[in-house]
Amino acid sequence: MDGNLLYLAPFQGITTDVFMDVYPRMFGGVDKLFTAFFTSVYLEKKLKRAVHDLNRTHFYSIPVVPQILSKDAPEILRFAKICHDYGYEEINWNLGCPFPRVANKQRGSGLLPYPEKISEILDSVIPKLPLKLSIKCRLGYHRADEILKLMPVFNNYPLSELIIHARIGKQLYQGDVDIDSFEKALSQSRVSVVYNGDIFNRNDFELYRNRFKDINRWMIGRGLLSDPFLPQDIKNKAVTAGRHEYVRKYVNELYYNYRKAMNDRPQAINRMKELWSYLSQSFDFPGKVFGLVKKTKNFEEYENAVAKVFSIYHWKSD
Repeated sequence: MDGNLLYLAPFQGITTDVFMDVYPRMFGGVDKLFTAFFTSVYLEKKLKRAVHDLNRTHFYSIPVVPQILSKDAPEILRFAKICHDYGYEEINWNLGCPFPRVANKQRGSGLLPYPEKISEILDSVIPKLPLKLSIKCRLGYHRADEILKLMPVFNNYPLSELIIHARIGKQLYQGDVDIDSFEKALSQSRVSVVYNGDIFNRNDFELYRNRFKDINRWMIGRGLLSDPFLPQDIKNKAVTAGRHEYVRKYVNELYYNYRKAMNDRPQAINRMKELWSYLSQSFDFPGKVFGLVKKTKNFEEYENAVAKVFSIYHWKSD
């Protein structure tokens, strides 16, 4: 694993500042953190919220990269200035979000079929940018060959990194990753490429590492949310025993930190349910585990459900 870097993928509603405070404090192996995307920062209310949320450039010595979802060059530059003023060294432009409510507005992966628009935005942004810019994208929105028209555009600018999720936007997170199309894009790139997509265990990682020997940067999303030990497992640094109880401590730490951050509003439970939709996959009988948590409506019900999960069901790799 020497020389390989692991990145935490951004997830709306999950990779919040609370998550980024708790996760790296309890687990190792991650080398860079990406925020969930900021958007509509041209609105005063959203701008104030962005300023409030951008008060940590590092969590436990791990650098944080703020992500912007936009198709507007002035908005990206405004966001970049805020981040620069707060001490950030890089922002990430989201060209990967696959959800229709975003893509239908030609944002996220919905902008990928329009390389000329992407080029126009970069032409406006790059000369005025006060920090580094990386891009997170997919192979395309409608078709995987859309990436081949995008590579000459990306190669034309001094991007710090190009993170490619090896699916198209229309797939959302369904179906298989398209390794062949990713490899074609990789062969054309003059920008440092980060692989993203379906790294759920160490075997997955080894498969992709053996296929793409020139890549040493890897972004992990759902795999990490399902199994928080995964980055350490990949780097051969994880404990192999007592995982069941350690995950319980991790879940409780997140829960109480969310309650504190949200002033005991019940929305804290919704944050935890988002995480449990993934975390349940690492227990035996994941459907039953998530079902117990999903139906809870208040703090007492949630706490009882979690206690029942850890008393009845087992962590698969313990």
